[in-house]
Amino acid sequence: MTADRSTVKTGIVGCGNIGQHHAERLSQLGVPIVGGMDVSEAARRRFAERYDAESYADHHELYDAVDAVVITTPNAFHEEYAVDAFERNRHVLLEKTLAHTLESAERIAAAAAKSHGVSMVGFNNRFRNGVRLIADRIARGELGEVMHVEANYVRRRGVPGRGSWFTSKNVAGGGSLIDIGVHVIDLSMYLLEYPTVETVSGVTRSEFGGREEYAYLEMWGEDAGPDGFDVDDSASAFIRCDGNRTISLEVAWATNRPPTYEIVVRGTEAAAVFDLHDHEVTIHSARSTGTDHFVDTTLSPGENDGHVDEQRAFFDAIESGNEIDVGASVEDALTVQRIVDGIYRSSERGEAVELRSSGRAEPVGLDSGERG
Repeated sequence: MTADRSTVKTGIVGCGNIGQHHAERLSQLGVPIVGGMDVSEAARRRFAERYDAESYADHHELYDAVDAVVITTPNAFHEEYAVDAFERNRHVLLEKTLAHTLESAERIAAAAAKSHGVSMVGFNNRFRNGVRLIADRIARGELGEVMHVEANYVRRRGVPGRGSWFTSKNVAGGGSLIDIGVHVIDLSMYLLEYPTVETVSGVTRSEFGGREEYAYLEMWGEDAGPDGFDVDDSASAFIRCDGNRTISLEVAWATNRPPTYEIVVRGTEAAAVFDLHDHEVTIHSARSTGTDHFVDTTLSPGENDGHVDEQRAFFDAIESGNEIDVGASVEDALTVQRIVDGIYRSSERGEAVELRSSGRAEPVGLDSGERG
């Protein structure tokens, strides 16, 4: 039975490009967009005209008119809008990353835990057909025990417009790691079934965004130059989880190498390899039947729009009252935030850190007395 999504009155918080991206797909799904909120009068006016919806300068007024909200503001403003929505028991689809700091993310998670609304965080890559195919193969035991994920999200030149909120630590909370790195951290943890993280070791670098002579290629917005660029443009990390399960991470907005978006999921019986920008999955294994030989099988699950399928799952859960089986929970997103926080702390300290239950990263090898 198809859910009737036309009954869920929905608002967009943040009417910029990401908000409009969501609004377009909500329209495809038949979800009524009753309003948009933004601090920018120009953004409100464009949104109201484009979607024939009310515009609001105050999110409280928007929340009075809706059942659900999609929050797409810069990271630093997630807490205010999300906590208020959770306290009013609104259904919340919150764009990644959960927040700009771990402390803010923890406050969002605490509010979500008390709310009666449906909640999801926008890690839309989980909904890609290739990822769902691999998750199914893992569930059926075809990869054996999955022990390691090699996760890459590397652009050759692709810093978001310098001078935008993406390149400001106060607003974004970080750079490439917190922007695109979180996508592959979540995917890796999801395919490992979100094990307990024990230690994180990482290095973040800022090598390109601060250059006057930066080659302006494949950027997402206008280039305002290096002034104010105070975030990382690449990161390398190693994440160790319980049961000796591990993740190796390479992330970059800019680096002097060919781009790669390859994910390698290594199991005891087979490995699955796929590219986030491609639509094929290759399964690699070896057999000793007949004669020893390699077996490489390419699967073509077809292209899909992860944002549409993410939204479909969110609104179908609202209508059905069932839990979302694929979408990222706030708790999952908080774990990702803890990993990100651990990588930044590890880079600052020059050593591996442990992730404690509180989410704070502590140096490895120190007892409680040495920590003070």
